[in-house]
Amino acid sequence: MSIFERYLTLWVALCIVVGVALGHVMPGFFGAIAAAEVAKVNLPVAVLIWLMIVPMLLKIDFGALGEVRKHWRGVGVTLFINWAVKPFSMALLGSFFIGHLFAPWLPSGQISSYIAGLILLAAAPCTAMVFVWSNLCEGEPHYTLSQVALNDVIMVFLFAPLVGLLLGVASISVPWGTLLLSVLLYIVVPVVVAQLWRKVLLRGGDDGFNRAMRMLQPVSLVALLATLVLLFGFQGEQIVRQPLVIAILAVPILVQVYFNAGLAYWLSRRFGVAWCVAAPAALIGASNFFELAVAAAISLFGLDSGAALATVVGVLVEVPVMLSVVRIVKATRGWYEAGAGKVPTALEAHR
Repeated sequence: MSIFERYLTLWVALCIVVGVALGHVMPGFFGAIAAAEVAKVNLPVAVLIWLMIVPMLLKIDFGALGEVRKHWRGVGVTLFINWAVKPFSMALLGSFFIGHLFAPWLPSGQISSYIAGLILLAAAPCTAMVFVWSNLCEGEPHYTLSQVALNDVIMVFLFAPLVGLLLGVASISVPWGTLLLSVLLYIVVPVVVAQLWRKVLLRGGDDGFNRAMRMLQPVSLVALLATLVLLFGFQGEQIVRQPLVIAILAVPILVQVYFNAGLAYWLSRRFGVAWCVAAPAALIGASNFFELAVAAAISLFGLDSGAALATVVGVLVEVPVMLSVVRIVKATRGWYEAGAGKVPTALEAHR
């Protein structure tokens, strides 16, 4: 591990500070970047996400995807967490923290809207960023790709009725443009580009391929940090103007992330799932598809609503808290394997 990777948490903290400061000092500049979007999908952020995930997708050999069936327990755990636990646990946490515990410190007219935003955030499992977290914890890449693709398919059918059930709304206006464009930009295009590039690199032999992968590794991390500066820069004024509200909204999100990640990790251990699958399973189970959540909140409640703000807080919390989950699953690998038996590494798992 390079010095840059070893001190990634420090660089993340610095990027958060820099992003907030620049967003407060240069709101016009960040506003212009934020406006470069199609169907609520920010194009500069999409480019940075490509730079993050394409090097990781280069590692995936589609010929080995069939081996994912060996990890069916991990797939089952993640599906259970994403669709049977996470949305409902967030509804309970939002009601407790926002509706009761912290209600005296929040605008009374926005409380129900805040809770709705949190539910929207939890109802959509993460897509692109999962590849980043899985790569950082040495997760099994074929499992990660398969699980993300499966979640995308399920999301098309379950997002609207699930949100409608939890919000008590008969008809949910799903931002289909955002959903479909996000899947196209963050999954389809990067996978196609990565596989074509992989074929070109492999023509130079394994040594050339490995050399290219080592050169591309820093690109992913730099793109991650640049994304962080942008995300916090977009909300720099908001953070400075109402820090207490944002801190309060972050509480149920943090509890939800650690609860769902921990439950997925524990269930994986109980069912004897390989650690290289359990680690990304915990991360997929905990992370959120914030682009869809923000777009849905804006379309349902408006740009200046409490729901929109709650989903934006999810965006701000996502990167630092998921990095902490990465550190936890890596630090507890010995404990995990002691209870689950001999577990193959990610490389061994897809040989």
